[in-house]
This record gives sequence, structure tokens and C-alpha cells, in this order.
Amino acid sequence: MKLLEYQGKELFTEHDIAVPKSYLARNQSELNQIADKLQFPVVLKSQLTVGGRGKAGAILKCMKLEDLAPKFTELLNKEVKGELPKVILIEEAVNIDKELYLSLFLNRGKRSYSLISSAQGGMDIESVENKVIQDISITGLTQSDAENIAKKLNLDGVTAKSFSNIVIKLAKLVREKEAELAEINPLAILKDGTCLALDSKIIIDDNSLFRHPELRKYVQISELQEQAEKSGFSFVELDGNIAIIGNGAGLVMSTLDIVTDAGGKPGAFLDFGGRATTETIYKALEVISKLSKIKAILVNLFGGIVRTDLVAQAILNAYQDGMITVPIYARISGAESEKSKKMLSNSNAKLYDTVEEAISSLVQYKELSK
Repeated sequence: MKLLEYQGKELFTEHDIAVPKSYLARNQSELNQIADKLQFPVVLKSQLTVGGRGKAGAILKCMKLEDLAPKFTELLNKEVKGELPKVILIEEAVNIDKELYLSLFLNRGKRSYSLISSAQGGMDIESVENKVIQDISITGLTQSDAENIAKKLNLDGVTAKSFSNIVIKLAKLVREKEAELAEINPLAILKDGTCLALDSKIIIDDNSLFRHPELRKYVQISELQEQAEKSGFSFVELDGNIAIIGNGAGLVMSTLDIVTDAGGKPGAFLDFGGRATTETIYKALEVISKLSKIKAILVNLFGGIVRTDLVAQAILNAYQDGMITVPIYARISGAESEKSKKMLSNSNAKLYDTVEEAISSLVQYKELSK
């Protein structure tokens, strides 16, 4: 789970890592409520999970109140790599003397954490030379370790002490929250020599979330995922153009693998679980219909007592309502299968005896290659 910048900074604040004074606004009304509190200049930052905000123009400096609303509106409507922000972080600008880079990440190859730091921060950090890289032992990072890293970066005095303290606090955050990555880029050195986290990038191990109920509030779900959850479905959007619907996570995942092996490109999978009814299948198709990139749907439903004519009726209803227009390829195992085939015979849906047959026909569909 990748946290948004403001969420990462909330964790920084919990661990006494200094960040700029800031506010959040999701709309013009919320912006109006905080406008009088701001000390200009301020920096407006789109809150996105994708990288490259700076280069894409999704971070703007605002020098005066009159420019605040127009720049706020500009960012709310600026898409970066297909993502629009739901909230804008507004930070009071700070005077900095220098920028550093600091990150702690889970080094799976070494089964331990590693630390990377550099006396140069900002964009294109990957190309910076003379980084300090240090593996962290299972016993953790000591104050002496942190001071040695500061020394290697040629930091001294107040800055060395402030930097070392942040290293220790960041290591504590990583351990306590079971983060795969915690990065500060840039870590600013202020005029008084102290350090301040100007940005945050934190990735939490999804598998550890059950141990951290306090982090559940940061889970980001799309509107479609929210709709699916309300209907009791498991839904994941992927990069391809084929939607896969089934009853049972194992069945859906194995179907996804077969489609991929056959040369298809899954664009979503949806597991509706439980019993297949006209209502559940219709709702599943409704979720999929919201994805404009989907060019075909594969339904793989297995169950000895499933009334397949009820499933066929849901498909017919979806076509008749104009909700679905793309072809459906389906393997539906259960009672009334012959009746279902007759029901769908004049529709844009085809039933097959095996999922392999359905997939074989599916991948030959010409629209998938366009």
C-alpha cells in the first residue's frame, strides 16, 4: 500500500520528524476555510500515488492570495499518468540551504533493511553519484550508525545531530509500521542547520495490515472498488482489455492465468463469490461496464447446483438495458445449461462446455488486437 504524501507526513509527525506547516483541501469550500490561515508564499501539491508530479507541473508555488484559487483549480483538474488528485496539500514555503536524500527500504535479497542517503536530493536521484549505502543489522540502527552516516555525508554541528536523529526516527517508523519503503526526498537543511522533511514516500506491506488497524484509514480504493465492495464482490482493475468474472478467488485467478497464457490481456477480475443469481451477475456486469477499456468479458462459473438460466437471464438483461455492448464468452457449469444456450443464442454472448474453449474463441476476437 503506497501512502499519499500527506499520509506519510502524518506518520512522520507521529514519530517526531519535522515537516512544513500544511493544510488539506478537497474543494473550493475547504480552500476558502483555510485561506485566511495561510502565510504566503505557499506550495500546492497534488496528492497522487504516481510519481513524476514535479515534472508534470502538479506542484505549484503560490505567492499571493489572489492566485490561490486559480492554481488550486488547475491542480484539481490536472491529470498525471491517468490519475487525478482527490485532495491538494497546501504547505507554507520554507527557506532552505541545501537538499539531502534519505531512504530505508526492505532489501529482500539480504532479508534485512538497507539505508541509502546522499548529500544531494530532489529529482533524478537515481543518477546521483556518491551515495551512502548501509545495510541494517537485525538488531537495528544505532545512534553511532546514524552519526557515522552523517559524517560520510560531510555533515557537522547542528545539521549532523538533526540528521542523525531523523535517521533513528525513520528506522523506528519502518520497524513499527512494517514499511517496505520510507523515503524523504528532499530532506531539507534549513538556515538554522536543522532538517525538515519536504516530501514523503511510504509503502506499507499489504500482508501486515491486519496487524495495523490504525493504517486502514489510508487504504485507497477506486469508485469501482467501492461499488464492488458494497455488492459483496472482490474487484481488481488490471492493464488489459478482457474482464474476467467468476465465483471463487481460486477459480478467477486460475482463469486469469489461462487467459494470459493464451495471449489475452486481462483488464479486470471480479469474484462475486457465493451463489450465482440473476441479481449478482447483473451487478457484476454493471461494475465491469464502467471500464471503457474492456472489449470482451469472460465468465467462468462453476457449481453443480447453479441455475445457469438465471445467469443467462442476467446477461440478457444487461444487453437489453444497453449496459453491456461487448461480447461475452462464458463457461457456466450447472443445471439448465441447454436452456441457457438457447436463451443466449441470438445475443452477443456465447456459452461453451469448457473454459478452454471459451478462452480459445475469446483470444481470436479481432477487436482485442486494436
